[in-house]
Amino acid sequence: MKIIIAGAGAVGTHLAKLLSREKQDIILIDDDEDKLSPLSVNFDLMTVAGSPTSISALEDVGVNEADLFVAVTPDESRNVTACMLATNLGAGKTVARIDNYEYLLPKNKEFFRNLGVHSLIYPEMLAAKEIVSSMRMSWVRQWWEFCGGTLILIGAKLREKAGILDIPLYELGGPGIPYHVVAIKRGNETIIPRGDDTLKLHDIVYFTTTRKYVPYIRKIAGKEDEADVQNVMIMGGGRIAVRTAQYVPDYMKVKIIESSAERCNRLTELLDDRVMIINGDGRNMDMLVEEGLKNTQAFVALTGNSETNILACLAAKRMGVSKTVAEVENIDYITMAESLDIGTVINKKMITAGHIYQMMLDADVSNVKSLTFANADVAEFTVKPESRITRHPVKDLGLPKGTTIGGLVRQGEGQLVTGDTMIRAGDHVVVFCLDMMIKKIEKYFN
Repeated sequence: MKIIIAGAGAVGTHLAKLLSREKQDIILIDDDEDKLSPLSVNFDLMTVAGSPTSISALEDVGVNEADLFVAVTPDESRNVTACMLATNLGAGKTVARIDNYEYLLPKNKEFFRNLGVHSLIYPEMLAAKEIVSSMRMSWVRQWWEFCGGTLILIGAKLREKAGILDIPLYELGGPGIPYHVVAIKRGNETIIPRGDDTLKLHDIVYFTTTRKYVPYIRKIAGKEDEADVQNVMIMGGGRIAVRTAQYVPDYMKVKIIESSAERCNRLTELLDDRVMIINGDGRNMDMLVEEGLKNTQAFVALTGNSETNILACLAAKRMGVSKTVAEVENIDYITMAESLDIGTVINKKMITAGHIYQMMLDADVSNVKSLTFANADVAEFTVKPESRITRHPVKDLGLPKGTTIGGLVRQGEGQLVTGDTMIRAGDHVVVFCLDMMIKKIEKYFN
């Protein structure tokens, strides 16, 4: 597959590195040669210095042969223009990074498609949605819903009160078990578990279950004593903070701490009266305590500095805040953040890459997400008639090592999967696999 990525910023670079591991034909184009030079040496991809809105530059990189053209420069209008040009020059599918929510409204979808922009992606909005999902349940690290919440993925860290520690999974299992353990993060290792694996103290465990049994998962994970989120404090007033404040449920009260007085004025215009805007330095713990940190159930650090966000969440934890969320854009810091036990980590690059990655797949995939801590991915496939996945029970399919089926949705009803389950055409199947193995599993769904 030939993929052209326009923009060697944080998102474009991460995506290019990710896809180069897949042995795809990757071309990264950017005006700034300094950004490109380290990449061509260390990764299996081609870099080209040129403007993504130059017709001659696009022709030079063979855009007419591109299966996918991704424009992720920091400039929204430039991305839209680049996609329009790429489509008219013969690119198969185009994706533009944007920062205007209005463009995503359903009524505008056809308008952009007619222009030649097949898909739009707004990283800050995606990040905000993940933050709000993780805050709805104070005890979870990650929470994802499939098929409108019919099937749910919960990532939770096991504490001393967990009732499932040190017991082999085959002993926990049985015909009526209401959950499936699909992945375990233990230290720096990610495990797709088998029956003789056991769950250990401080493991981050990913469960699939149905909505009815979420309280049961909370109980067995030892999280019943953790307070539900009522009050939220956000440090940093950028675009993710704005979207997060807009998406939180009405019962949550939100305070945003922002150091720039000018930005505070802008936030006051963008947000309604239920969000309190405070002009101050979020690194000042005395000020945060004065503003009610000790009565806050969720603290979200969204400054542009990963180290500041990690340290602020660590301090909030020590003040007794049960739920902390840090935006950590430096991927090298994610493991450190987990070792410090700061809570949920949000990384825009990984979220965006997952959404773009699903566009590479030939199978019918409606959702691809990266488990931030776990170097694993989860994908939601819709099963086509007579595809390979329908021919045998799950135990006889010969799925690649490092993959597991977490559950399926059939006729609107969520179901867990056993070795004897027969998957049918039309089922929505949730598959978990170690980092970047989705391409190997998609052949089962074609």
